[in-house]
Amino acid sequence: MSTPPFTKPKTQLTWLITGCSSGLGLSLARLALSQGHTVIATSRNPSSTPLLVSEVENYPHHHQNKSRWIQLDVDDRASSDIVERLEKEDGIEIDVLVNNAGFSVLAPVETASEDEVRAHMESMYFGPLRLVRAVLPHMRRRRYGVVVNFSSGAALDGRDAMGAYAGAKAGLDGITRVLAKEVAPFNIRVLTVVLGAFNTNMPSATAVGKVPLPDDYRGSASDKMIQFLTGGSMPGPAFVMSDKDKAMKVVYEMVLGEGIGAGREAERLLPLGSDMTARVKGAQEYLGHALGEFKDVTNSVGIDR
Repeated sequence: MSTPPFTKPKTQLTWLITGCSSGLGLSLARLALSQGHTVIATSRNPSSTPLLVSEVENYPHHHQNKSRWIQLDVDDRASSDIVERLEKEDGIEIDVLVNNAGFSVLAPVETASEDEVRAHMESMYFGPLRLVRAVLPHMRRRRYGVVVNFSSGAALDGRDAMGAYAGAKAGLDGITRVLAKEVAPFNIRVLTVVLGAFNTNMPSATAVGKVPLPDDYRGSASDKMIQFLTGGSMPGPAFVMSDKDKAMKVVYEMVLGEGIGAGREAERLLPLGSDMTARVKGAQEYLGHALGEFKDVTNSVGIDR
């Protein structure tokens, strides 16, 4: 059974965006506001960014501005209540959910504590999933919605010392691939944006694991990556940084089905960033090598007829 083409019944949309206090989330929120959309911006601590809160809530061109800034900690198991409050109490229909909030604790897999690993899963797997599950019944009833999850090249092939982060992102990607199939018949689009390195303040959302590195790891790729991401020099080839505002313009157009997004409404995976071509090719080579190496083995374990 084929899925009918996606339609966009509204011109102006309402966006719920997590992690808006800086970086990609703030860039996308500003762009959506500038184009006349309603933005529900969120962050863990709005009181620390009063000027940004005022910018969103008092955006000049809105005659009936429903845009607002809401405190939201995606780790909170009650975080999805925000959706019910907006939809049922405030009469705000969420058309677009953008899961952007995230962080990283740097540690080799061996030394990452269970609490640190679980914290990654809470923020970048369960947190986004809670919000997705909360908006879907409303989107399904209206037969329209767009879910955008910001993933990372780490989900394809994480760098040393970023295993917990890579695992959380890859986990969300995996469940999102299934979700996209399930909700497409309801005119709900799901897009995973696999991001490379951008000119954001991600380093400020990066910490070092509490367990000291064993001596064997001194001077290793993990050690060098930790040193770099906490202010040192880059080991090996340098990161190729990309522009966050250019990237968010692409995401915006993909959501609206305009510009770059015109005719691409059915696309479910968007690699974005100057370093992503090489990383996607690396993932292709990883799978291709395995299939080539074991081509005589893969199908050799069938049941004899």
